[in-house]
Amino acid sequence: MLPVQGRPLIGRQIDALARCGVDDVTVVVGFGAGLVESGLVEHYGPRRIRTLYNPFFAITDNLVSCWVARAEMEGEFMLLNGDTLFAASVLERLLAAPEHPITLAVSCKDQYDDDDMKVIRDGDRLLRVGKKLAREDVNAESIGMMTFRGDGPRHFREAMDKALRTPVALSQWYLSLIDALAQTGVVYTQEIDAAGWAEVDSAADLERASVPGAAWLDAA
Repeated sequence: MLPVQGRPLIGRQIDALARCGVDDVTVVVGFGAGLVESGLVEHYGPRRIRTLYNPFFAITDNLVSCWVARAEMEGEFMLLNGDTLFAASVLERLLAAPEHPITLAVSCKDQYDDDDMKVIRDGDRLLRVGKKLAREDVNAESIGMMTFRGDGPRHFREAMDKALRTPVALSQWYLSLIDALAQTGVVYTQEIDAAGWAEVDSAADLERASVPGAAWLDAA
């Protein structure tokens, strides 16, 4: 709900989705759930956006948040992180990508740091994704946005169901499942413009993202 040029970050995401024809939106909430839910009602009305509450948010990572939303994944869907600002053009490019079971939006830059969700790919096929990959092998980073089409939803749901039967799942990112699925050949990538998105993890990130004229502000 943090404002970016006067509009909540989540509002900018939802508006960009709507501009690209995506109007069926479910938000998984945890910390500050009441604030998020009331904000969504204020901006979009009482029935426009569905919310699902993750009661385990304080002791788990985002794989469990995905599991909470598993019923929303029966058909084709898109998954995106709540802390990613993006221009509508980024979403358009991902939606226009060749159809594969799973397609991960990626961005390229000269150097990658420890906190980047790093990617190794061969052409457009994803080989690995994770924060601890050897930097000399890395050639992109995940922006926290992907599509699931055809058999992709089934692959992901089955991987979640299997993972959630193990204790380690409580501390796993959902991208750990994408990393494993990539090694079966069902995950591809779509490169997007590095200037069209920003991750907001800190106050400094928020300040940089709030600079007037930033590319993602076309989502207002």
